[in-house]
Amino acid sequence: MSLAQRAILHWVFAFLALVLFHASSARAQSFVNFESIPVRPLALSADGTKLFAANTPAGQLEIFDLQNGTPVYQASVAVGVDPVAVAVRDDSQVLVVNHLSDSVSVVDTTSNPPRVTRTLLTGDEPRDIVLAGPGRSLAFIAAAHRGQNNPNDPQLSTPGVGRTDVWVFDLDNLGAGMGGDEVDILTFFGQEPRPLATDGDTVWVGVFMSGNQTTIIGEAAVCNGGSSAGPCSVSGLVMPGGLPAPNRNASGIIGPETGLIVRMNPASGNWEDELGRNWNNAVRFNLPDYDLFGIDATVFPPVSNGVRHSGVGTILMNAVINPVNGKIYVSNTEARNEVRFEGHGDFFGNDSVQGHLHESRITVIDGNQVLPRHLNKHIDYSIVPSPQGVAQHSLSTPQEMVVSSDGTTLYVVAFSSGKVGVFDTAELESDTFVPDSSTHIQLSGGGPGGLVLHEAIDRLYVLTRFDNGISVIDTNTNTEVEHIQIFNPEPTKIRAGRLFLYDALVSSSNGEAHCAQCHVSGNMDGLSWDLGDPDLEEILNNPIPLRIPILSGFEDFHPLKGPMLTQTFRGMDNHGSMHWRGDRTGGNDPGGDPFDEDAAFKKFNPAFTGLLG
Repeated sequence: MSLAQRAILHWVFAFLALVLFHASSARAQSFVNFESIPVRPLALSADGTKLFAANTPAGQLEIFDLQNGTPVYQASVAVGVDPVAVAVRDDSQVLVVNHLSDSVSVVDTTSNPPRVTRTLLTGDEPRDIVLAGPGRSLAFIAAAHRGQNNPNDPQLSTPGVGRTDVWVFDLDNLGAGMGGDEVDILTFFGQEPRPLATDGDTVWVGVFMSGNQTTIIGEAAVCNGGSSAGPCSVSGLVMPGGLPAPNRNASGIIGPETGLIVRMNPASGNWEDELGRNWNNAVRFNLPDYDLFGIDATVFPPVSNGVRHSGVGTILMNAVINPVNGKIYVSNTEARNEVRFEGHGDFFGNDSVQGHLHESRITVIDGNQVLPRHLNKHIDYSIVPSPQGVAQHSLSTPQEMVVSSDGTTLYVVAFSSGKVGVFDTAELESDTFVPDSSTHIQLSGGGPGGLVLHEAIDRLYVLTRFDNGISVIDTNTNTEVEHIQIFNPEPTKIRAGRLFLYDALVSSSNGEAHCAQCHVSGNMDGLSWDLGDPDLEEILNNPIPLRIPILSGFEDFHPLKGPMLTQTFRGMDNHGSMHWRGDRTGGNDPGGDPFDEDAAFKKFNPAFTGLLG
């Protein structure tokens, strides 16, 4: 090769390297994060020699060899967008739920290389999968009652229609059609589902954002004590009527008449506010609170067994069945959105949600008994900030669980604590356990989202979402002995920022509260909250004051604002002023820019004290 040819070749390689570098940089900068959280991301092969992991950000199934107990990377299989759950049928077939692709990938793990052989199409945003029925040949997939693959009219605006679907596929007869032929779609009266649990004969499906029997009384009805008369006003200013005090701020500036959140009291059967007042005249409907439904998997096609449980929790994360006594454990959080206001309550001494938004729980289902167990009953919420040492004993946002084969021990990942909680099941069921950090397994990676127990070799494997890693736990000592990384295409800024959204040790003094309690998976909890703060002053609404007729006279932002629906964090980029009223904005600073989204985002910093404590 001549010198000239070598020079040309050199420049060609340099040009290609530059192109590849820029292409790689563009891919990194254009990564779209949907913040899907794992549901059941790990599974063992039937013979215990392989570990399968859903790599959510990469859209892959990762396969690891476990011959010596340490996960050794073996292969990756491209599946759909944001895989969140894995189920193993046998040594050759693994099923992967793709949350954003509305599909399930059927992977042949014995082919060389492993590959997807079928794709099953499901309802919208499937989250969980279990195998049950004769020979575990039926796949049950939890999905929302909507989506491009739903063959039925979802009746999205029709009252009384169930929104929780379970798709059933016969793995021995998937059909020849594209997307597979489902055996049936079972629909239940609830919002979109998340957790599934089975003992092989019965499948239990839990409603994700199942609610807590709260609703809103409109401001007109509040002002008139529950009647339908119009709003009360004096001199053009809306005046407080039926709202509990306080309805003015510390400077004495009266606030707008607003709606009021009330909650069904199961003891009285009445809709009641924080004063115990009966608002039945203003709420002329029932609000069912069905959380968990049973499916009979022993018949074909499977059918509802008619059993349903209420009062399990507000946000249902995962469920598992004790293999010995048959009791069901449901990890969940319970919202306190009927409590008004954030902040310290210095002016009126009122109760607030500061540091006490959602309680982290595991609810025990024992026959017809529904027994919620607060995991952090050691917290005295009246003391803010909490004393030193309280946070270390807390477990925040419990998710996937596993029970030992003898039924005596339950392991649960605490997503927002970076730990695995270990419980004696008898103590959990009787509520005699004492929250204690000595029973926790500390992990080196944050955001544990799933786990699997390998009793034959005394190992517990935990997927950590913050760093996209896998921790190996020695169950004899309950300590982490290894931590490995999985390929992660996320930009560093996303991984670094996740800490501030989820980590309860960073964001609160009691180790339980964090932003994602209400903004679940960076989204929302389906609830309204009244998060005004009477201790605060009005702030400038600049440059365009609000001029909504019912808020006449309140052109600036009054610190009392009434009930407002939790907003999603998704899609906040390039939106300037933020929050419900646009009151998180650089525009309320002298000379500030209301379209500066960086300044607006920094206005959320007070939430770490006023809300999270």
